[in-house]
Amino acid sequence: QVQLQESGPGLVKPSQTLSLTCTVSGASITMNAAYWSWIRQPPGKGLEWMGSKGYSGATSYGPALKSRTSISRDTSKNQITLQLSSVTPEDTAVYYCAWLSGNYWGQGIQVTVSS
Repeated sequence: QVQLQESGPGLVKPSQTLSLTCTVSGASITMNAAYWSWIRQPPGKGLEWMGSKGYSGATSYGPALKSRTSISRDTSKNQITLQLSSVTPEDTAVYYCAWLSGNYWGQGIQVTVSS
């Protein structure tokens, strides 16, 4: 069974960098044709795809956050990491990691940006 688990701080100060980790179990992040996405949902708003790391290591980013987003991976730990720089209160959201084509999602992690 594939499981995804997000982890990281729940509170980040404005202007800092938000860093979250997604630990995948039950599947390898280098598995052929798998793309591992970060998605967020601000309060009262819809889901926003932030970007993904593919099985080959290729990375794609959504246009709205591309300039502030970095997605990396650690294959030895089977983890995908999200970094979002220069955060503001508008980046407050529930952040999810997901394998969309397999329809597997993590439970999500609430991140609040506040001083």
